[in-house]
Amino acid sequence: MNATTPLLGQGIYWQDLQTGQRYRTFRRMITETDIVGFMGVTGMLEAIFLDPNYEHSAIKGRMAPAALTHSIIEGMLQQTLIQGVGLAMLEMQMDIQGPVMAQDTIWAQVEITDVRPTSKHGRAVVSSTITVFNQEDRPVMRYSVKRIQLGRPESQA
Repeated sequence: MNATTPLLGQGIYWQDLQTGQRYRTFRRMITETDIVGFMGVTGMLEAIFLDPNYEHSAIKGRMAPAALTHSIIEGMLQQTLIQGVGLAMLEMQMDIQGPVMAQDTIWAQVEITDVRPTSKHGRAVVSSTITVFNQEDRPVMRYSVKRIQLGRPESQA
């Protein structure tokens, strides 16, 4: 393996992040299969998710669990922004702002809110706010997260 050849999909080193920077993800449709598969894997077998016509549901139709929406966006971030540099999630606060339904298309905007180098060489605590939008560009979720991220290797510094 040639260490000087750029690695496709490599996340962003903390030294290259600045407070106020923004990134956006690609868009992704939430399918019926996503919802049913997620319920089966997690055991979230609630009537409001299982039955789109559940009589006591506040919203009619096939609703996606908020945990699914969060997981899909985090997966998109894992493959891009934090791939190979994310070491740990330290903290998260979440606010659900609207429903996500089957056939909705979601995407997210990430804003870097703080970058603090740690005493451990080559690491920093990176804080960001992620806002998830639907196909109408309406916010459906907003969460703040703190992660430990790796810095650029000394050979590339």
